[in-house]
Amino acid sequence: MAQFLSVHPQNPQVRLLKQAAQCLQSGGLVALPTDSSYAVAARLDDKQAADALRRLRGLDERHHLTLLCRDLAEIGHFARVDNAQYRLLKAATPGPWTFILEATREVPRRVSHPSRKTIGIRVPGHPVCLGLLEQAGAPLISTTLIPDGETDPLNDAELIRARYEHQLGAVIDAGPCRLSPTTVIDLTGDTPQVLRVGAGDPSELGLVT
Repeated sequence: MAQFLSVHPQNPQVRLLKQAAQCLQSGGLVALPTDSSYAVAARLDDKQAADALRRLRGLDERHHLTLLCRDLAEIGHFARVDNAQYRLLKAATPGPWTFILEATREVPRRVSHPSRKTIGIRVPGHPVCLGLLEQAGAPLISTTLIPDGETDPLNDAELIRARYEHQLGAVIDAGPCRLSPTTVIDLTGDTPQVLRVGAGDPSELGLVT
């Protein structure tokens, strides 16, 4: 049975975020609001949790998982970033963007793309998400909480608990958030490529779709 943690959307209670972090530490999956839509997250160094995350979403190993980071400095530890990429990241973060970057050796091979050795990385702008990252003390792997076989992300914490109560360790309820996934930008080529338009407007970064 998943824990149900009701937190304030702007000033989340630290004791409840600590409970969610303890759930992650114990190998559980946590559903949480972000500045795009609800996501499901697990510890980066927990193989069993990563496998459970993929099963919950019905994803194969070629689907990019996203690394949730606290800030740009943390991104630089897990992805190779040149000066031009850094300027774009600085302009976009925190926010509803996912960037595909070349992974460093700090990223487990089971998490990065098997052939491209790339990883999706983002710095979320939601206080609850950032608060959980702070309590976890490390980046988390995540993916948008879209039910297997469907196209729209879930946005209601009660519905998420009812649907996944035996697959999740905890659900963080901070009220509804956006019903849009992140905008995904591939930075591994010569020029940035918009792979998916979501909650972030590419034109704000000077990009065209």
